[in-house]
Amino acid sequence: MPSLLSFLDKAHSLASPGYNRWRVPPAALAIHLCIGQIYAYSVFNKPLTQLRGITQPAADDWTLVEVGHIFSTALFCLGASAAAFGRWLECVGPRKAMFVSALCFSGGFFVSAIGVWQHQLWLLYVGHGVLGGIGLGLGYISPVSTLIRWFPDRPGMATGLAIMGFGGGAMLAAPLSVVLMDFFRTPTSTGVAETFVAMGALYLAYMLFGVFTVRIPPAGWRPANMSAPRSKVHADWGITADEAIRTPQFYLLFGVLMLNVSAGLGVLGQASVMIQEMFSETTVGPNRAVTATAASGFVGLLSLFNMAGRFFWSSLSDRIGRRNTYTAFFLLGAALYVVIPWTGRMGELTLFVVAFSLIMSMYGGGFATMPAYLRDIFGVREVGAIHGRLLLAWSFAAILGPQLLNHLRAYQIETLGLPPAQAYSLTMYLMAGLLVAGLICNLWVRPLKNALQRL
Repeated sequence: MPSLLSFLDKAHSLASPGYNRWRVPPAALAIHLCIGQIYAYSVFNKPLTQLRGITQPAADDWTLVEVGHIFSTALFCLGASAAAFGRWLECVGPRKAMFVSALCFSGGFFVSAIGVWQHQLWLLYVGHGVLGGIGLGLGYISPVSTLIRWFPDRPGMATGLAIMGFGGGAMLAAPLSVVLMDFFRTPTSTGVAETFVAMGALYLAYMLFGVFTVRIPPAGWRPANMSAPRSKVHADWGITADEAIRTPQFYLLFGVLMLNVSAGLGVLGQASVMIQEMFSETTVGPNRAVTATAASGFVGLLSLFNMAGRFFWSSLSDRIGRRNTYTAFFLLGAALYVVIPWTGRMGELTLFVVAFSLIMSMYGGGFATMPAYLRDIFGVREVGAIHGRLLLAWSFAAILGPQLLNHLRAYQIETLGLPPAQAYSLTMYLMAGLLVAGLICNLWVRPLKNALQRL
């Protein structure tokens, strides 16, 4: 055990001379592809509300609103843990942080499996919500600052490489979850608990691959073909996380991230249920209705665009700038949210899927572009810690977005008597409004030198 703990030390993860930096992205992807499973959590929502009834909810089964809190709790703990442990990560290095992330994230599956067997919802809040959320936070930020240091010549592309796996995790997790639940399903069980155990074991093994392969560059390292910085931000320049939170730029970027994420999470957590309700037998007929299997495929497609958008938009931001990239996100995203209710009313499934695919590409692109935005504004000195603190915006968004959609949907169905297919129009318009507010925050962002004069 002492040798293992020693191997996890920052000093033992230092790259040797001549190390190929392109060996680091696979280690980052190993972590992010696993923790990205949280984006596919909606495929468990319906089975978790039928644990007693098996084929339909029983009187003592959990409600969709109660189950929805698991997703929100996990993302809240992601942001909180990233903020709390960002400075610790800078001290101990990515390897130890990734190891703790693997234990917490996989452990969340095992604790949640017990919660399903015992039918104790609080254990799912503790397992997937708190413990898994801590694993999410540590796993999310640990490869990001490492890749920014390995790719100072292309920071946008680097953060896209680090974070695109998080967006793509659901592309694998959604169909895998459905296959495993079908495999373990019996007349007396939905197969959810057994699926949790299997996925926890698989994710632990794969995340450990990332732990044992990640490396960090020596201090002051630069690529051989980069003799001078490509921007005014030098490799050794930067301010501390404590200094960063005293600038207006930090809070404007906080608002940019929170509002962009709130709009995306509002629908992502209920993507599977939403498409089934908006395109059900009642609304479009039995031949065109979206089944649970097709809905899981829709979740996987959103994951694909989420992942691709993280690399595409963050790489594009190296050319057009971070501020312009976010402006495009907010303007186009708001327009698409306004259009979505119309696609449901007209039964235009293809346009519905295209609109949400584009939204998810920009949602993912917003995450991947933000670390490079922070690097441009605050430098690289403590970019990991600053990024961690900014991810508190994700915590607030995890409460604002999903809960706004869940409760407004429940209110319109239960109190106003609207059909489920019509209960999403108001929330789509509200999501568009959030993006307009985010646009205003982004347009107010200015270079750091103006803020430093007011410190």
